Amino acid sequence: MKMGGKALKKYDVESCEILRKEQLTEDIFDVTVRSQMAKAAVPGQFAHIFVPGKTLRRPISICEIGEETLRFVFQIRGDGTRILAESRVGDFWDILVPLGNGFTLGDLSRKVCFVGGGIGVPPLLEAAKRFGRNATVITGFRNAGAVILQEDFKRAGCGLILTTDDGSAGEHGLVTAFLPEDCREIFACGPTPMLKALQAEAEKRGIPCQISLEERMACGVGACLGCACKLRADTESGWRYGHVCKDGPVFDARLVDFT
Repeated sequence: MKMGGKALKKYDVESCEILRKEQLTEDIFDVTVRSQMAKAAVPGQFAHIFVPGKTLRRPISICEIGEETLRFVFQIRGDGTRILAESRVGDFWDILVPLGNGFTLGDLSRKVCFVGGGIGVPPLLEAAKRFGRNATVITGFRNAGAVILQEDFKRAGCGLILTTDDGSAGEHGLVTAFLPEDCREIFACGPTPMLKALQAEAEKRGIPCQISLEERMACGVGACLGCACKLRADTESGWRYGHVCKDGPVFDARLVDFT
């Protein structure tokens, strides 16, 4: 791929201007930056963002992809993400992007489900948009105060089912209880117990399931073992270690060993 006469790498480091910033909840922030590398990004990938004063970059999932913009919706989970949340419009982020393997979308005319839990919801938006009305999006949050991105999915034409743990918004119950019968594939991101349950449900139904894993990362490009995950494999032990940053973050659910 070429852009402006220059060959476009699979990923690159960019200085990206912050174009828009919004606080969605007490600890979740929505930031859009200008990025030429947006043209190389696919749904489900992530970025590694430099944090001033910190040695390691912070991995943030890509929420939405524009012609020359990338949108990130992230939660404050420590000093690094707190510093990023203090950024202002007009500031610049040093970003290594796009990284990892995203979702394989396939035929956009089939009925699919996107299932997200908490901060695992943002990585699903761009992929769900591609399916539009053929996507049913099931989102789960702790309570009404934690709910995000519902209007974004509605604008994309997706069917939407909201659940909360305490019943303060939407349906009261687990996301797995609301999977429609006509679902032909599941795309998911969220807490491990949720992903494990969806893995089992997909196996029971005999349908594909792609899950996006979250792990602490160091390099972000597969050079270290900071984000190792256990994968089923045709080996003597029956499993091997992979890297969430390089082999994922999206995996065929059948390959992931949650034991």
